[in-house]
Amino acid sequence: MNISFFASRWSPYIAGAFVGVLAVLSVLVTTVILDKPKYIGASTTFVRAVGFVEQVVSSEHVAENAYFMSKKIKVDWQMLFVVGIFAGSLISSRMGKTAKIEMVPPIWRERFGPSIVVRGVGAFIGGIILMFGARMAGGCPSGHGMSGNMQLAVSGLLALGFFLLGAIITARIVYGSGGRSWNK
Repeated sequence: MNISFFASRWSPYIAGAFVGVLAVLSVLVTTVILDKPKYIGASTTFVRAVGFVEQVVSSEHVAENAYFMSKKIKVDWQMLFVVGIFAGSLISSRMGKTAKIEMVPPIWRERFGPSIVVRGVGAFIGGIILMFGARMAGGCPSGHGMSGNMQLAVSGLLALGFFLLGAIITARIVYGSGGRSWNK
């Protein structure tokens, strides 16, 4: 099998294997360095980022907030992990020559029209729903889906099942039921 880091698309099997290796390495490295295993996750980082902004606006509210007392507002390995996801995605798209700025993707335009505002509002509402669900569940798809399943936790298996159900429903909304191919 010929693997190229510069291919415009990677095999999902190879990419999945890399994610699995990354998940195992994250536990091994954090156990050695921090003396405590840390599993891959990202949703707490977004709450902490909001905490940084909120400290500027209302530092007394942050100081008295029970959640921020338990989850300290800090730059930690998880925040660096999220920055690395963004940087890695950007580097990958540049290496594969697939980087492009697209305000309204063709499939969205086809289904909902060319409005940048409608696309932005849809993405914003979707992000709010996703983050609300992630925080309500106490973790995100990477935390429950990858790390939970890596530990064979029932909560991880249940969460992954519901992520799949949510993905199917979302795909039906975005792609419709016309049998349109996602891989064009």
